[in-house]
Amino acid sequence: MKLPPIIRTLRPHQWHKNAAVFAALVFDVKFLDPVYVGRTLIAFVFLALISSAVYLVNDLADIEQDKLHPTKRFRPIPAGEVRKSVAQGMAIAFPVVIIPLAFLFNTWFGIIITLYYVQNLAYSFVLKHVVLIDVMLIAAGFVLRVAAGVVLIDVERFSPWLYICVTLGALFIGFGKRRHELVLAAEGTGSTRAVLEDYTIPFIDWLIAIVATSTLVSYSIYTFSAPNVPANHTMMLTIPFVFYGIARYMYLIHVKGLGGAPDELVLKDRPLFITVAIWGLVCATILFISQ
Repeated sequence: MKLPPIIRTLRPHQWHKNAAVFAALVFDVKFLDPVYVGRTLIAFVFLALISSAVYLVNDLADIEQDKLHPTKRFRPIPAGEVRKSVAQGMAIAFPVVIIPLAFLFNTWFGIIITLYYVQNLAYSFVLKHVVLIDVMLIAAGFVLRVAAGVVLIDVERFSPWLYICVTLGALFIGFGKRRHELVLAAEGTGSTRAVLEDYTIPFIDWLIAIVATSTLVSYSIYTFSAPNVPANHTMMLTIPFVFYGIARYMYLIHVKGLGGAPDELVLKDRPLFITVAIWGLVCATILFISQ
């Protein structure tokens, strides 16, 4: 069933990106505590709505370009299904309501969600045109999502190494997306964003190789050297899943020519989805048993 235009313009299909806020629940083994689960669910809703506010701003700022785009022209705002004034009202109302409520909920969470909103606005209007910084800010958004979950629970086992892994993993996916956009732009069938002129496929391939290797090494170090992982090193059993996930994603972008929407790719590619699901289940099981 097709959602109403007013809902589709909030891009609910992209809200799953905010699932990163649940990382602290899993890696600090708090996923069976109803209080912490409730807090994290509220944080997820706040992040989803503030993300939608950013999407509204993006659509309003790019409305004329989107009208000429082969697929973006079907979005509710450029397609005229949602009036510009309505979208502007929601783009203003969401942060005006959500940010104060976030501070009332938890001060640190309020600070993080404000940083997340400001960072995304800076990206949308200026920094998405700056080579390398554009992808680094996308990665920062995922780190802030993770941090938003950390500040809401009394963390005991959440390692700083996980922030490094999240950062590198997000960079890996972000550069994969840029590579896909470059390929489509060369074919004349995709994005024409200005920053692509500062990238080349060989350059991005080197960056992908660097961050892919760094992600695997950092995660491996976390599994056996972080002070809060099981002393018997059973977390090392999860390394093959991470390696396969990285290799599978590289296969999809290099061999299959995919990667344009990496967040959706995880859901659509069955082997990748199963790998992520099993990895999460194995991590949660090992950490829970080792308490």
